[in-house]
Amino acid sequence: MKEVSVSRRADATPHASALIEGLRDIGYSLETAISDIIDNSVTAGAGRIQIITETYSDEPYIAIVDNGEGMTEDELVAAMRPGSQNPLVTRSAPDLGRFGLGLKSASFSQCRRLTVVSRKAGQTCAAIWDLDDVAERNEWAVQLPDDASGIPAVGHLGTTGTLVLWQKLDRLTGGFSRNAAKRAEVINQRIAETERHLRLVFHRFMEEAKPLRILLNGRILRPLDPFARKSPATIADPEERLNLIPGDVDIQSFTLPHYKQMSKMDWEDIGGPEGHLKSQGFYLYRGKRLILYGTWFGLCRQSELTKLSRVRIDIPNSMDADWKIDVKKSSAQLPPIVRDRLKKVIERIQAGSKRTFNKRGQKLVDHERLPMWHRIQADGQIRYRPNIEHPAFAAFAENLPSDLRRGFFNCIALVGASLPIETVHADMAGAAEEIVPDRVDEDTLAQAVRATLSVLSEAGKDMKVILSLMKDVDPFRSAWEDTQRIIAATIETKEKEWSPC
Repeated sequence: MKEVSVSRRADATPHASALIEGLRDIGYSLETAISDIIDNSVTAGAGRIQIITETYSDEPYIAIVDNGEGMTEDELVAAMRPGSQNPLVTRSAPDLGRFGLGLKSASFSQCRRLTVVSRKAGQTCAAIWDLDDVAERNEWAVQLPDDASGIPAVGHLGTTGTLVLWQKLDRLTGGFSRNAAKRAEVINQRIAETERHLRLVFHRFMEEAKPLRILLNGRILRPLDPFARKSPATIADPEERLNLIPGDVDIQSFTLPHYKQMSKMDWEDIGGPEGHLKSQGFYLYRGKRLILYGTWFGLCRQSELTKLSRVRIDIPNSMDADWKIDVKKSSAQLPPIVRDRLKKVIERIQAGSKRTFNKRGQKLVDHERLPMWHRIQADGQIRYRPNIEHPAFAAFAENLPSDLRRGFFNCIALVGASLPIETVHADMAGAAEEIVPDRVDEDTLAQAVRATLSVLSEAGKDMKVILSLMKDVDPFRSAWEDTQRIIAATIETKEKEWSPC
């Protein structure tokens, strides 16, 4: 290509007021903005990070204070410069930074006044970006106050560390700038929603032998492990390593326990507000920091049967360009070179997740267990049909006059043909764990128990086998304590009838 001759140049320095306002709209949410500030604290070696909010005063603020190594004034001014570090420059492995924009763009997305106070080697320095001041002067100049003692939350700084203070929270008021109570309610709700995000994004730092401690208004946040590794029922596959020129990619797949094997609180905590259906998929970590989660990168669809499948992917910061990590560190794209390996991982882990569900489902339609329903698969279709040979039905029909017996079985067939498939499918797709069997009264349960017990006993099954068979099918499974009590009473009554006078 022929080179164009250049004889003149013109100054194209961007207008400070215009560009700095543009930095506000990169796309940060409150949780991604606070996470970006915490990244800087982690990189600075902090072991304790405090998030302090003041929402009820006339001048509300959010402060993030760490006990990291701190900065000198020259270092602080450099950190306050937009684009303070070239993303092409090689970073150390623990460095969670990316473009040198995070501190500024994350802060401006939430507030119009950013103050940073840092303490290092016994010296305290401060710098302020005030967007109203920039708009007035149109200069790339930060304010450097001589005395930081009057800055809110500065008293939380220790011998070393950094305070990031957000004031003029115009993006967080919800339009209630003049209503202090409503404004505080909106900000507090946003902060509460941010808590879970922080527990998840930094959970691996919080789980280390020397854990990172993140406090929200004095309360320590608990790490949220999306793989439930402490549960004995979690299935963890061996870790794989993909060696590439820019760095190694570590991959490990997990199959979460069935929700019946976890406490309701733990199950809901791991699933989050959107539930497990939206939480399945890949969890991408960059330097142990969670970047992206709840996606299959277009390699497969989210489904009810695979919602227990989660895959951890670890990449180094040397692969940022390959994965197209964005400024917010909240999105990424799958490199073609990794795609084929992940396809194989998906096939394997999906099979494990399906086995967890299907194994439990097979018990409920196993003919040996005298289920209420039969699962019939034929001609590419699956049907569920009431089992008219179930002891509860058969025993009742036996006592009916022959002219009523046919009508009784017709009613049962109608129940099976009227199964609300579309409604069940919609409920299963939304919140399968909330679907539970209907409760039956004592008389109904007792009738079913006695009929089933009689048939299994006459078939020569011993009591241990009978209990095992009944425990896995409804209505006995969902009312097992009452079922055991009725079985015991039935056996006791029969023993009395058989015992000699």
